[in-house]
Amino acid sequence: MAIQGTNFNLPKQTGFYKGKVRDVYYLEDNKMAVVVTDRISAFDVILPAPIPYKGQILNQIAWHFLQATQEIVPNWAESNPHPNITIGKQCQPFAVEMVIRGYLTGHAYREYAQGKRMLCGVVMPENMKENDKFPTPIITPTTKAKEGHDEDISREDIIAKEIVSKELYEQLEQYTRALYQKGSEMAKERGLILVDTKYEFGLYEGKVYLIDEIHTPDSSRYFYAENYQENQDKGLPQRQLSKEFVRQWLIENGFQGKDGQKIPEMTEEVVNSISKRYIELYEKVTGKTFVTPPLDTEKTIENVLLKYLT
Repeated sequence: MAIQGTNFNLPKQTGFYKGKVRDVYYLEDNKMAVVVTDRISAFDVILPAPIPYKGQILNQIAWHFLQATQEIVPNWAESNPHPNITIGKQCQPFAVEMVIRGYLTGHAYREYAQGKRMLCGVVMPENMKENDKFPTPIITPTTKAKEGHDEDISREDIIAKEIVSKELYEQLEQYTRALYQKGSEMAKERGLILVDTKYEFGLYEGKVYLIDEIHTPDSSRYFYAENYQENQDKGLPQRQLSKEFVRQWLIENGFQGKDGQKIPEMTEEVVNSISKRYIELYEKVTGKTFVTPPLDTEKTIENVLLKYLT
């Protein structure tokens, strides 16, 4: 049974937030318990069928990278009592997401293909092809929308509108570049290229912390390093490791999250194929073998949290 969602009443609970894929339990003493469910979203829409093992795969990849980067920037995560659960600090999030791009792909390429050479106030060089490497990675922040789509914004606007102070924003940029560098080095060891990714930060007792997930296939895009240059030289598409295959399946079946469009049927075959791809992603990104456990239920997860919190 996949974990579609939870609705617990926990000791010390002060609030609850249901995100696209995460159920967040706010606790006393500025703590929080995050349950990563098997819900899957694309084009800012939650798809009807959950994907077995997806939640624990995302949670374990994030934990893997949070542990590996804590010397660069402190992060919110404190314990991992169950594959689907992370417990940690409740930080006050900044209202921006720090997107960093090492390659001209995805949203950046779509803008570029329309003739735009400026993205979030950053100039993109002329004569680039899709998936070409930028001379230097570019930071293209977005506003953090509570509903609907996030929107591009420049560092100048962030500072001018006092969304984040100049001093703190410069700190976020430094952390973003350092995290991307570390993520790129770890990806290279796995025969991968970290193409682009996003980071979220928050304040805890006046100090900047890294929050949410990092370097997962839901928040990042990877290419296989092998044949990257050959594919670029020949104008061939790159072999990707990301959630892009889900988006492509939806596009091929006439859905891009626009009004009036219907989500295609998610048959058992489709669900199982997505689950297998996530397992492949986990193994390739972390270098660890995914041991398929018995599928837990919401009750199992509740029992773990109750035991942990009492």
